[in-house]
Amino acid sequence: MGYKNLVFPKESIFLVTGGAGFIGSNLCEAITDMGYQVRCLDNLSTGKIENVNRLKDRKNYTFIEGDIRDLDTCMAACEGVDFVLNQAAWGSVPRSIEMPLFYEEVNIRGTLNMMEAARQKGVKKFVYASSSSVYGDHPVLPKVEGQEGNLLSPYALTKRVDEEYGKLYKRLYGLDTYGMRYFNVFGRHQDPDGVYAAVIPKFIKMLINDQVPTINGDGKQSRDFTYIDNVIEANLKACLAPSEAAGEAFNIAYGGREYLIDIYYDLCKALGKEITPNFGPDRAGDIKHSNADISKARRLLGYDPEYDFAKGIALAIEWYKENL
Repeated sequence: MGYKNLVFPKESIFLVTGGAGFIGSNLCEAITDMGYQVRCLDNLSTGKIENVNRLKDRKNYTFIEGDIRDLDTCMAACEGVDFVLNQAAWGSVPRSIEMPLFYEEVNIRGTLNMMEAARQKGVKKFVYASSSSVYGDHPVLPKVEGQEGNLLSPYALTKRVDEEYGKLYKRLYGLDTYGMRYFNVFGRHQDPDGVYAAVIPKFIKMLINDQVPTINGDGKQSRDFTYIDNVIEANLKACLAPSEAAGEAFNIAYGGREYLIDIYYDLCKALGKEITPNFGPDRAGDIKHSNADISKARRLLGYDPEYDFAKGIALAIEWYKENL
């Protein structure tokens, strides 16, 4: 279980794009802790400079300020790299509905630039961030790879296109690509601020500050909330996966199902607060329920998530109490 005992060749070099973001910076930190070389590529449009600053003094960490929309930048960043963990993207379903052209430019062309650079530079494994949003309006739970519905947002479309390019790059060029369909990742260093902030850190910060959060919809929507260390494990195990598993996308979650209103009151209890939330309209493009079947990732990647929701949320609460 976990990732800390995984072994790579001693001189391995990892490139993490979007390495100043929430998931990317956690990947950079974990890999440098393991003793391997990490290059972080980020243009700091959504990533945070503080996520770079906390690692910049490590001898096995290099920060490159650059944009995946520029192919030359991608080519230079991939020089000599063994493993690419492509996390660079713009997130948020509602924001993508407001900015579809920009999302196409960053999430599709940027990812394609990185795949092409990885191919030309002889990268061994290309692991990239996809999303549970690719399941769209398909009603069946749990979500199983290969059973997708109509897409509900430009963001979801960009991730579906990335997966199709991942298949093609394996089939046409032999690049080993692995798509990580993340389900509602949470944990340390996740930004609680901003209009599009994820719900768990936003709730925690507002409750700590005795503010009244707003829940979109009735709070009865459910999600497969996934602790950050499970995501780190999935990415690193994909780097060690057999070539036969490449060209595929995998659900990366714990396999649980939590209702938003229950999470809210659990957070209130854990933080010693009694604050009744406001309720707002449903968010456009959101799905009502999400829960992952992770058997494919277990079988082909050896993915064995260690942190269920209860364990993960306890760690997240403690981190925010110490760091907000």
